[in-house]
Amino acid sequence: MLHGQDNVPASLVAAFGGEDKYDTDRSVCDLVAQTIEALALPDAFIQPGDRVVLKPNWIKQHDERFPGPDQWEHVVTHPSVIEAVARWAASKMDGAGSITLCDAPQTDSSFAKIREYCNLDAMLARLRADFPGVAISMLDLRAEEWLAVDGVTVSTTKLPGDPLGNTHLRLDGSSEFVGHHGEGRLYGAAYDVAETNARHNGDRHEYLLCRTPMDADVFINVPKLKTHKKVGVTCALKNLVGINANKNWLPHHTEGTPDQGGDQFPAPTTKARLEHAWMGAAKRWLKNHHRASRLFVPLKKAGRLVFGDTQKVIRSGNWHGNDTCWRMVLDLNKCLFSFDGSGRPRQKPLRYLAVVDGIIAGEGNGPMSPDPKPCGVILASTHPVALDCVAATLMGFDWRKLRLLKNSFQIHELNFVPFRADEIRVISNRPAWNGGLNQIEQTFNFRPHFGWVGAIENERRHHS
Repeated sequence: MLHGQDNVPASLVAAFGGEDKYDTDRSVCDLVAQTIEALALPDAFIQPGDRVVLKPNWIKQHDERFPGPDQWEHVVTHPSVIEAVARWAASKMDGAGSITLCDAPQTDSSFAKIREYCNLDAMLARLRADFPGVAISMLDLRAEEWLAVDGVTVSTTKLPGDPLGNTHLRLDGSSEFVGHHGEGRLYGAAYDVAETNARHNGDRHEYLLCRTPMDADVFINVPKLKTHKKVGVTCALKNLVGINANKNWLPHHTEGTPDQGGDQFPAPTTKARLEHAWMGAAKRWLKNHHRASRLFVPLKKAGRLVFGDTQKVIRSGNWHGNDTCWRMVLDLNKCLFSFDGSGRPRQKPLRYLAVVDGIIAGEGNGPMSPDPKPCGVILASTHPVALDCVAATLMGFDWRKLRLLKNSFQIHELNFVPFRADEIRVISNRPAWNGGLNQIEQTFNFRPHFGWVGAIENERRHHS
């Protein structure tokens, strides 16, 4: 089946292995180019004058357990991969057009530190020098940046946001939240739960997207290969969270325990009920008392002593029973594939490419506190679902046990997946990876987030 890329099956994924380290020579650049070229994209995939958007994963500037300039290679998309993709794209543009590197990182991330640690300004200078006719720029798409102390937001800085503005989309009856039992109890990205539930209520389901990525002629998704506490794995599908103008419109979990219809905690223990009541009351109070937020820091530390550390205790929907977050992720992909920057249905298919940085991936407590997992792999595809199914399989997981991926093949409204899982094919420089999805041999056997251990591993995992 084709999906917007003439003669390229949407179900085709290229997975190429190389060195499991980043270096200063051309090995990463060559591996990226080799992987993309294996897809045999048509010559017109990128054309002179196109607006090309590259969307990396800049979620944090470091592993949140170990702040510092040397703790980011396994957390964010590596600049050598970003530069390689940008060079490949620019080489197709005949000196005309634009390439915009952009993301809306987690709101408490420091974009200045991301630029500094990843040396992004030097990268931009090299690209501009080598491709002078192409307008190459970098954007922080966020409308604000938070300063957090021990996980508590204590101040907010307003930012310009997307210079093109935003795209307001109402999926309504086409949303994956239709029929979801969490109405009124959805939790987004901030203490203001009323805002999240106002955007997802009854037949109303809406999102606010940054217009620059929505207006792209070519959208190139450049995610990091990592485990994820709320959806199991983060790759191409989940990376779209970073094109949002307001992350509090994005439901992340449903408050309460499963017996209450929630997925915040896995079991209705006394501690879970107490934490839900206590922390819920504190957050509701903080919503209207922003200046007093620093007073909550010692309170949260005390709560950690009573209820346990988030690195060890399941809370906030950080487990395999999360029935909320996958719906939001699929909705975001529906938005990108179905609508343009004006909010109207796309008149022609989006030219889409995903290139995944798996040179040094992240396992364990991803996405913000993973352990480094050297893999030396780059993956590419013109469809995020095909790519994520292959990525999950190479990680040693059973994609059918991940709600995000399983439910991708059961979309009824605004279905953007034009193939069946058994049509996915892998092309690789490693014979053990060539063939169908279920024929993949030799996997990396990632350790899942602790809330997912025992729930998603493939029973026939083989060591690579």
